[in-house]
Amino acid sequence: MAAAAEPGARAWLGGVSPRQGSPTSSPELGAGSRSRSRPGSGPGSGPGSGPERAGARPLGPAAPGHSFRKVTLTKPTFCHLCSDFIWGLAGILCDVCNFMSHEKCLKHVKTPCTSVAPSLVRVPVAHCFGPRGLYKRRFCAVCRKGLEAPGVRCEVCELHVHPDCVPFACSDCRQCHQDGHRDHDTQLHHWREGNLPSGARCEVCRKACGSSDVLAGVRCEWCGVQALSCTRTPGSSPCPLPQAHSVCSAALAPECTFGRLRTMVLPPACVRLLSRNFSKMHCFRISESTAPEPGEGDDSVDGGAPAGPGREAMALESSKQTLKIFDGNDAVQRNHFRAITVPRLAKSQEVLEVALRAYYITEDPQGFQLQALPARALAGNTRASGKVWSGGTTEEEGSRGPGARDVPSIIRIPEAWIIRALPRSQEVLKIYPAWLKVGVAYVSMRVTPQSTARTVVLEALPLLGRQAEGLKSFQLVEVLMGSRQVQRVVLADEEPLLDRLREIRQTSLWQMSQTRFYVAESRVVAPRVSLFVGGLPPGRSPQEYSSLLDEAVASKAGLVSVSHVYSAQGAVVLDVACFAEAERLYMLVRDTAVHGRPLTALVLPDVLHLKLPPDCCPLLVFVNPRSGGLKGRDLLCSFRKLLNPHQVFELTNGGPLPGFHVFSQVPCFRVLVCGGDGTVGWVLAALEELRHRLACPEPAVAILPLGTGNDLGRVLRWGSGYSGEDPFSVLVSVDEADAVLVDRWTILLDAHEASGGENSVADAEPPKIVHMSNYCGIGIDAELSLDFHQAREEEPGKFTSRFHNKGVYVRVGLQKISHPRGLHRALRLQAERQEVELPSIEGLIFLNIPSWGSGADLWGSDSDSRFEKPRMDDGLLEVVGVTGVVHMGQVQGGLRSGIRIAQGSYFRVTLLKATPVQVDGEPWVQAPGHMIISAAGPKVHMLRRAKQKPRKAGTAKDVRADGAPAPDGDSK
Repeated sequence: MAAAAEPGARAWLGGVSPRQGSPTSSPELGAGSRSRSRPGSGPGSGPGSGPERAGARPLGPAAPGHSFRKVTLTKPTFCHLCSDFIWGLAGILCDVCNFMSHEKCLKHVKTPCTSVAPSLVRVPVAHCFGPRGLYKRRFCAVCRKGLEAPGVRCEVCELHVHPDCVPFACSDCRQCHQDGHRDHDTQLHHWREGNLPSGARCEVCRKACGSSDVLAGVRCEWCGVQALSCTRTPGSSPCPLPQAHSVCSAALAPECTFGRLRTMVLPPACVRLLSRNFSKMHCFRISESTAPEPGEGDDSVDGGAPAGPGREAMALESSKQTLKIFDGNDAVQRNHFRAITVPRLAKSQEVLEVALRAYYITEDPQGFQLQALPARALAGNTRASGKVWSGGTTEEEGSRGPGARDVPSIIRIPEAWIIRALPRSQEVLKIYPAWLKVGVAYVSMRVTPQSTARTVVLEALPLLGRQAEGLKSFQLVEVLMGSRQVQRVVLADEEPLLDRLREIRQTSLWQMSQTRFYVAESRVVAPRVSLFVGGLPPGRSPQEYSSLLDEAVASKAGLVSVSHVYSAQGAVVLDVACFAEAERLYMLVRDTAVHGRPLTALVLPDVLHLKLPPDCCPLLVFVNPRSGGLKGRDLLCSFRKLLNPHQVFELTNGGPLPGFHVFSQVPCFRVLVCGGDGTVGWVLAALEELRHRLACPEPAVAILPLGTGNDLGRVLRWGSGYSGEDPFSVLVSVDEADAVLVDRWTILLDAHEASGGENSVADAEPPKIVHMSNYCGIGIDAELSLDFHQAREEEPGKFTSRFHNKGVYVRVGLQKISHPRGLHRALRLQAERQEVELPSIEGLIFLNIPSWGSGADLWGSDSDSRFEKPRMDDGLLEVVGVTGVVHMGQVQGGLRSGIRIAQGSYFRVTLLKATPVQVDGEPWVQAPGHMIISAAGPKVHMLRRAKQKPRKAGTAKDVRADGAPAPDGDSK
């Protein structure tokens, strides 16, 4: 039996508070004495999100957590619930989060205020904020203002915030894997408010729910269903592309089916990653960025003056003053503050209310005070002066502070202040269960100076239905739900909770609202972290790789073992049985080089392939961010949001190997390669080498062409190049594509010392093998590719558009226009072991597909009784010659075809001198020797885009299978 509660202590369930003032209630901010200055106006206020007002009067408390008041509107304003225009001069505004509403819509508001949103998160999941960028017609999810200034967005979900609002963002990102904390198999919708596409329609009422004027409407970030502003709980499990009004979303079933992409998405319940304190940027292999903390920008909370240069002068002219407000010792040490602007004659109570609102704190101001912060504190001493500001006078520390007196403040006051919580003899604390199968979200209990972690667990277990189990089986865990990282700390049994709460408030008042306490089972979780290490010398044994790593990073033998070795690629996968050792190795490997080559370190998840649904065929996505005029970077972010980020891999971070390793046990999957022909060849070559290690040895490969030529993408109907098509429609096309076979060819390059020529080389190169899918060029064709490649290597920043790249090709071609014809004298050709006499040519090209040089038909369409009709899967190569640059230009223009020379499945080329060679767009200079071209074993399975069905005139746009309207790219 649990011990009896302490005298006077009371505990209750859920969110129903038995008495006023408990954390489960939502007290009205500054009740009885409200400031007449505006709430926080962060950077970039948008239309309708920050109206001027006069004669404002407070309203009664409104759920969930808002502090609404009636205001007079002086400019066009829109309702954040229904997104309609607010006619007349009156509106309802939340003083804390700037939520604006019709008075008639007030009773339907379910969107939580920023001040209470952290307490409603079901499973806290940190965000992955990318670099600053300009996001037009997007709104901040914290202050609800427009992102007119540079903002940041999460790379995994659709959260957009101001840089200064990042610390206040709710940790409600998508839960993309199981990590041992509150794991569950049921997938729920994951609602995100606002920033819907312009044509979004509600899934329930079919009315427009998107808005470019305010943050309105909600969308499931897994299935994409949309609705009018919903009754969502931040952080509830997600769904793929529908939208809805927030009121309408309550009518939808809570379970998410992943919508139209359900067979392509890797379900989060089938992915396991025990990451502990690894950031999500590391888990998702996302390049880290620096989003500023509060105080680094010019964020302010005032009565309406816009942020920017000259602000202090404006404040002085308007009889206002600007104060720096800190919320704890941590903010002082980092010099991160929030600036507020208040009238010079403001009462201390009003100043305190504005300061609390700057940090989205809606607790009773009577429990706080403002302490003046001397200059020495900002220089490194976090101890305040011991004086408080209270209407122009000072009182000793521990007094009631500002708000106790309403005497007008004097003009000469310190510029820096720190908010302190007054000492409390007892508090009401929410205790959450760390398991999901329980009838209530949390229990509330009173904490006194005698309360410890052990006594709280003892009192909470009966309320959570676990009283039959021993106390030793449970522990109290403190969880800090930061916007960038969720951290967990196990409290000692004798830890005084009241003192711990006081320490958290001393560190940061906002951190207190982001901190939770969980009763968790004290079972020992066997840690297992898979760490991919690439960049090692190829061709070594497992023992040699272990010795290399021991020498380079001093890995601990008892905690680290080599689980997989990819000798040909120079990579290993380590199993690390200690979180601390995994974190140390990860950081150390990234800064280490072996034999002059930098190493690559990636944290890889485990795919629970036995839990995959029977009809699930997840899509493995590879993106080359350097291809396609740098469009690859945007596609990376789009595919991470449409799919599970664990199935999207950046090729510049370890190549294709990490992705194939993660999917090695998946019985059925497909591959999407986003890049040029060279990128496609890179992935196909890796697939050929790893085929014997895959449970699905022949996955079908689709292409999103991002390169300059994109010949393979053309013949498979994926187009001449990506031009901004909706990524969702691309995924739908991949799902509907047909599988076809394409021949793969092996080219053995055996260089040797050529005899009797002045161009002979002294040292023979070792033989090597390359693979070919499209074509192999020898001579003038490869020489142009080589010149282009060298120009791009010298100035990569200039090669960001397909049009510019083709212009460079034309320029280097014109420089070679008078090149003499002599290739036929520099090589010999055998087809099917028969000598072939070559005409006078300057280029020799072996074709596997009917597209060359950005879509040209080099073989031609004329019938010839000597040769069979070319196909991609006929096991034959076509050999064509060109006489020079002019001939190549005529072929590009459709005026001529190439010179047909031979057709076969086995070729031997003898180079008599060093000659430019290119395979699938990758050029080099090949030394004299032999080139043997032959079939490469099994044909590769590719995906060919289905033909677009003609539409009847006047028909409506497509509607997705999940009910959401198709975007413009869907109805081509």
